[in-house]
Amino acid sequence: MKDLAAKQGLEDCFYIESAATSREEIWRDHRTGRDIGNPVYPPARRKLAEHGLDCSGKTARQVTRADYERFDMLVCMDRSNVRNLLRIIGSDPEGKVSLLLDHCGRAGQEVADPWYTGNFDDTWDDVLEGCTALLEEFKTS
Repeated sequence: MKDLAAKQGLEDCFYIESAATSREEIWRDHRTGRDIGNPVYPPARRKLAEHGLDCSGKTARQVTRADYERFDMLVCMDRSNVRNLLRIIGSDPEGKVSLLLDHCGRAGQEVADPWYTGNFDDTWDDVLEGCTALLEEFKTS
């Protein structure tokens, strides 16, 4: 999404972050008491690099209740993410939570999860389609 916005000269119009709804990629450093996020999964990193996207230095972080106030939208990849997110934030009174593919006419559909399928091409296609539609939605609103 950041790359798409930048290519259209709109990077200053958005503040975009990624956050996990689970702790699977985050661990607690018992020496410091701080949460440490894993770097981007190597096959995902390779898929992004194929498209000229560099994710070096990026690490996982978990979404927080405060993120509901910080962001205008919280976009999830699948229904499990939505359930976990709602468990963390409590509720969605402002209607900020959605599935990515809802924004491209594929209401209720989930982004293909490469963790289970190993197919990063399908995931790339889903995310690109959803993010492109989401950007167009912003441009027309």
